[in-house]
Amino acid sequence: MPKIGKVERYLHEKIEEDGAILLALIDPDKTPFEKGATIAEAAYEGGADVILVGGSIGAQGIVLDKTTKLIRDRVDVPIILFPGNVGTITPFADAIYFMNLLNSRDVYWTATVLIQGAPVVKKVGIEPIPTTYVVLEPGRAVGWIGNANLVPRDRPDLAAAAALAAEYSGSHLLVMDSGSGAPTPAPPELIRAVRNEISIMFFYGGGCRTPEHVRQTVEAGADGVQIGTAFELSDGFDRIKEQVRRLVAAAKEAGKKRVEAKQHEQKEKRRGILPLVRVPRFWRLRRSKKQE
Repeated sequence: MPKIGKVERYLHEKIEEDGAILLALIDPDKTPFEKGATIAEAAYEGGADVILVGGSIGAQGIVLDKTTKLIRDRVDVPIILFPGNVGTITPFADAIYFMNLLNSRDVYWTATVLIQGAPVVKKVGIEPIPTTYVVLEPGRAVGWIGNANLVPRDRPDLAAAAALAAEYSGSHLLVMDSGSGAPTPAPPELIRAVRNEISIMFFYGGGCRTPEHVRQTVEAGADGVQIGTAFELSDGFDRIKEQVRRLVAAAKEAGKKRVEAKQHEQKEKRRGILPLVRVPRFWRLRRSKKQE
C-alpha cells in the first residue's frame, strides 16, 4: 500500500482542522509564466490552501516548468499537479494527482497513461497521491480530450457508484469535475450522494464561481473545491486576492459547521449512544462451532 506522503498528510490535517479546503487551479496554457505566477500569488495571499497546476491541452514542457517554478518562488503552500497527460509532469511541483480517468472510454486514460507516467514521477521525486478522476456533464474540454462517458447531472446514483468504485479500487482521493468553464456547479444532491457513499477525500471542480457555489458544495459534502475559471474572469492582483478571500471564507464557514457536527456526533457516541454493529458471518460460524 502506498505510504501517505507529506502533501497528502497536509490535506488530511487541513480538512480535519477546517472542515474543507479551497484549491486554486492555474492553467499554464491559458495563463503562462508571469501571469500564472501572479494569479497563484494572489490566490495564496487570499488564503488558498493549495495551488493546482495543470490543464487539458498545452500545459507541458517549458511552459509548465517555467510557470511552476515561478509559482514555487512566490507561495508557501503545496503545489500539486493536475495532469492533463503524461507530459504534464515537472520537478518544480510538490505532488501530483496520480490518477486514472475512471469513466473514459479509452484505455489510454484508464491505464496506459499511468504506466507511462509512473517511472517519470519516481525519477523526478514528486509525491504521488493515488487519485480517481470522474468527469460529469457537461465535461467541457476535459470530457472531450478524455473521451469520457459523462455522468449525467441528474443521476446521483451513478456518481455515487463511480465514487464507491474509486474507494474500493484503492484511491486515496476522488476528484469529480464538470469541466473548466461549466456554467454551474454539480447539483448538491449529487455531491451529497457521493459523500454518503465514501470515506476517502473528495474534491469537486467546475462551475463554482461565487461564495454561495462554494458554500453549497461544501455543505453537501465536498472536502475541497477546486477553482480555476473564476480567476480568469478577474483582472488585477488585488481583485483576484479579494475574490479568493471571499471564496475561502465561504469554504471555511461551511467547513466549520461540518467540524462541529462531527464533534457533536463523537460526543454522543462517548455518551453511550452506539450504532448497531453487524457481526461478520465467519465470526458467527466460528462461534457456533465452538458451542458444538
